[in-house]
Amino acid sequence: MILFYSIGNRGIIIAKGMNLPTEPAFGKFVMMNNKDTTPYPARLRRQFRAWNNSRRLRKELSSYGSQFDSLRLAVPDEKLICNAIKNKFPNTEPKPKGALNILAIYHHYNWENESLKPSLKKIGKVRHYDWFEQFNHQRKDWHSSIKAKMNEELLHQTEQWIRDDSTDVIFTYLSGDLISPEAMRKLSSFGIPIVNLALNDKESFIGKIRNGQATGMRDICRYFDICWTSTADALEKYCVEGALPVYLPEGANPEIHKPYDVEKSIDVSFVGQCYGNRPAIIQALRDSGILVEAFGYGWPNGPLSTEDMVRMYSKSKINLGFGGVAGHRDTFCLKGRDFEIPMSGGLYLTEHSPELERVFEIGKEILTYKTLDELVKKIQYLLDHPDEAEAIRKAGHRRSAFEHTWEMRFEKIFTLMGLI
Repeated sequence: MILFYSIGNRGIIIAKGMNLPTEPAFGKFVMMNNKDTTPYPARLRRQFRAWNNSRRLRKELSSYGSQFDSLRLAVPDEKLICNAIKNKFPNTEPKPKGALNILAIYHHYNWENESLKPSLKKIGKVRHYDWFEQFNHQRKDWHSSIKAKMNEELLHQTEQWIRDDSTDVIFTYLSGDLISPEAMRKLSSFGIPIVNLALNDKESFIGKIRNGQATGMRDICRYFDICWTSTADALEKYCVEGALPVYLPEGANPEIHKPYDVEKSIDVSFVGQCYGNRPAIIQALRDSGILVEAFGYGWPNGPLSTEDMVRMYSKSKINLGFGGVAGHRDTFCLKGRDFEIPMSGGLYLTEHSPELERVFEIGKEILTYKTLDELVKKIQYLLDHPDEAEAIRKAGHRRSAFEHTWEMRFEKIFTLMGLI
């Protein structure tokens, strides 16, 4: 049986067996408390998109898994990665830390120059190419005209820098949305090792298809010498596409994300954008008698500066996190705040994700929740047991400082590449 709902000038086909939820995650309490004032047609469209996005990701993961098995591939270990790089660049000799000549190609959105650049500078001299002032990739004509011009200038600038000064490695934070396969093929022909960082592979390894090309990593990943992904289940996808992947999660910069000696005057805070189920969950916590403050674009309090944000982590007895991928059901990924909050000395309570278990000891270094009831109970318990909360907070900070800095991530990558 197929049902067709007409919503305005659009229609949504809902087939029997779709198991479309009545609401997104935590949706039951939203309806019970009558806090979601979104018109029903808009809610239905949102729910359908989330269902369809999650279905697409499951099919993508299954398809790549089948190809991975049929091709009898294996995710490369560190020894294989080292040998592959050495065979491709046999004349590379490791340099002392701090002596590398690094060309960094990325756009500073809102965190990169405070996290990536200072950490790279600990490894060596950094020249940075950010195209945005000259080529705005947010313009509507980006794909029709600007992208090709930016790619041409990127190649010209890179080739000139390589010619004028020695370059040991190229670090990029790019996707198919920003650079074409043809431009990546040319960039790789310059003979300099290239490592790319990808933080959105959970939902955007393929991404949208524009002019026959993926806006994610699918069509360009094979041209990088190492593909650094923060998504564990993307490793097989990279292998199928002929790339050499490394799994390493995000990190934090302890020179920016550091504890402040301030009074813990706020019970619970959240710093991040206001979208999806976040406002409903914040309101539900308040309805449960919990004092919670939210900051960021879309919240009445507005956004915080970086310094004020980090201070907020220290001022808050509990720092709340959301791990879901926007527009998807039951899909979670690591977030930058997963490392920034513990690094800043904040007690962290976030949505549970299996990938968090790779980087923290749940319950001893950070805390997680799966349901609203569990979230409310854990907040109340932590507020009533400050000594236990303090022990977890300190343990999370120690783990972050010892294992989860961006500098450590770059050291790992460049050591694998035989550069340091």
